[in-house]
Amino acid sequence: RRILLQRQKKGDGMAKAKVLKFDAAGPGLSKAEILKVCESENVRFMRLQFTDIFGVIKNVELPSSQFAKALDGEIQFDGSSIEGFTRIEESDMNLVPDLNSFAIYPWAHKNGEKVGRLICDVYTPDGVPFAGCPRMTLKKQMDKADALGYTLVTGPEAEFFLFRRDANGDPIVDTHDEGAYFDLTPVDRGEEARRDIVLALEQMGFEVEAAHHEVAAGQHEIDFKYAEAITTADRVSTFRFIVKKVAMDHGLHATFMPKPIYGINGSGMHV
Repeated sequence: RRILLQRQKKGDGMAKAKVLKFDAAGPGLSKAEILKVCESENVRFMRLQFTDIFGVIKNVELPSSQFAKALDGEIQFDGSSIEGFTRIEESDMNLVPDLNSFAIYPWAHKNGEKVGRLICDVYTPDGVPFAGCPRMTLKKQMDKADALGYTLVTGPEAEFFLFRRDANGDPIVDTHDEGAYFDLTPVDRGEEARRDIVLALEQMGFEVEAAHHEVAAGQHEIDFKYAEAITTADRVSTFRFIVKKVAMDHGLHATFMPKPIYGINGSGMHV
């Protein structure tokens, strides 16, 4: 389980009590266990995450009073407002969370309050999987492969650029370094940001295998371990969010654009 039971000890060495500790890399939790972890870890908000047909991450954020409803798949959103989803008269959509995707973001807000995350599948109010949900589409392909005796396993090598920001905080096309393939500091000035990205990913349950400067100035790559296709797809979405968040904390702008600067190496994602 992703809950580890640890014993707190008194000064005399006797066990005091069992304490819940969340293990991000372990197997999935039940609804009751997720609620217990949220209480013990001071998780005040929960993001129900999904993607549109272009792979853009969307989310609905809920306070702790709505966690139980969210875990039962009772949270709805207006699908007509999402690119490529539904018409206004068919707008209601349900978010059904994958409990195995539960994670806690590795940063706390004021008063130590934390934010949890659940990745969701999109269903119609009738309980039918929504045809425009990219995650459900991938699951169908995995089922087809399984019927033929195969398991879809993928491992990505994600590349991205880090750019500076101007005095107003807006990103500019100016790389933060002049580093090249596998360079070290001081040439690779993104080393500190990249290291913080790796630490955040590990706290989210990733097994990071390598991180290094790429060929172009300001270009980086972080590799994490392969997994079944749906798990890897979820991790890629999480990866993109973590990279952008940590880069912003460092005063930088991260982009996964394939060719942000003409005439230099572009970014790809080898799979």
